[in-house]
Amino acid sequence: MRTDLQQSVEQFLYRKADLCDRREWVDYLELFDENSEFHIPQWDSEHVYTTDPKRGMSLMYYANRSGLEDRVFRLGTGKSSASMPLPRTLHLISNVQIHEVSDSQLEARVKWVTHVYRFGQASTFHGDASYRLKPTGFSWVILRKHVVLHNDTIDSVLDFYHV
Repeated sequence: MRTDLQQSVEQFLYRKADLCDRREWVDYLELFDENSEFHIPQWDSEHVYTTDPKRGMSLMYYANRSGLEDRVFRLGTGKSSASMPLPRTLHLISNVQIHEVSDSQLEARVKWVTHVYRFGQASTFHGDASYRLKPTGFSWVILRKHVVLHNDTIDSVLDFYHV
């Protein structure tokens, strides 16, 4: 894999994480294609999670960007009582591996950890994620984000900004 391609994808993912941590939601949403899918499957057993969000349970599923837009709108209006006040987050990304899917798309697989602080309590979410990306201008746009949450229990609210 070309070094410049690897670096470009890594910088894009770091920017996405930073925008989320700084709550710059408009710029964050622009990283997602209008038809992008966002999926966090639920675990069916110790080592098997659901693969079809339309047939199995999911912790979160948006068929397109409008689901994320709705969440951002509710956060901005204060009508999301489960998320008020918003926690402080710190997203860390590592082990970025990219694979070409077609001439115009690639898949990036990453390991991630998000540190969360809210109401005097610190917690951590962690797992794997895969992104389907396509080039746009001098950067990328997300066509699909698939997150596997490794936490056995979720001791707080889970929202898009945690992953």
